[in-house]
Amino acid sequence: MGKRKVISESEISVRLPYEFEVLGRAEKLLGYDKIMVKCLDGFTRLCRIRGKMKRRVWIRVNDYVLVSPWDFQSDIRGDITYRYKPNQLQSLQSSGRLNMDMSILGVS
Repeated sequence: MGKRKVISESEISVRLPYEFEVLGRAEKLLGYDKIMVKCLDGFTRLCRIRGKMKRRVWIRVNDYVLVSPWDFQSDIRGDITYRYKPNQLQSLQSSGRLNMDMSILGVS
């Protein structure tokens, strides 16, 4: 298949969060597919990388991710559904679709 060629920055597609998803930052890698994520809604969740993303998307500390909280234990557990790249975060902020309070995530 090969890699997709990006011609310009404006063509980069950005995955928007659905109403039940929340943006967060990876704080600590716990091994295999478990990651502690500090979410914008104020909760720190123990999240797992969903099976479709395992071995395809590598998540490191301080990466911004989309978290889908579980139906039960929604304030402490969730699934990571997407990892944002730095240029995608900038496009979300510049378009006004992302109203992040950076102080919540510990970024100044």
